[in-house]
Amino acid sequence: MERLKYKVIESEKQYFDYCNKLEHLVFGRRTKAIDDEINLLTVLIEKYDDEYCTPYDEADPVELLRFLMDDHKLKAKDLAGILGISKGLVSDILNYKKGMSKDVIRILAGHFKMSQEAFNRPYLLKGALKLSDKKINALQTGKLKMAG
Repeated sequence: MERLKYKVIESEKQYFDYCNKLEHLVFGRRTKAIDDEINLLTVLIEKYDDEYCTPYDEADPVELLRFLMDDHKLKAKDLAGILGISKGLVSDILNYKKGMSKDVIRILAGHFKMSQEAFNRPYLLKGALKLSDKKINALQTGKLKMAG
């Protein structure tokens, strides 16, 4: 009896193995048999994604970036080189101290071959709530007046 080349994905390791295999097939020499293999792997990977992965449209951009860095074995210094920014700015982005600029979003989307929308979602920065709390307190005590 012939052993199946692929099975339903049951582990994260198997998932990443199949993703790597799919990437090699997509960018390699194409035949009808390889196209069939690509289609099968795509179905298996999508099924696993649907069951176990957080959709990109639900992940905050920093969480997504950290996941992608881990998946691609990138460190902050590597990301600084890719983005053409300082390691300090990368650190600020990863620690929610600074937001991602349009250029950073564009480069990340291109590098990771994703839609810019995945990185262009609102998320809270550290200190943003404190500033809002201070403004609210100042409004409540009359030390700050609303314009208009």
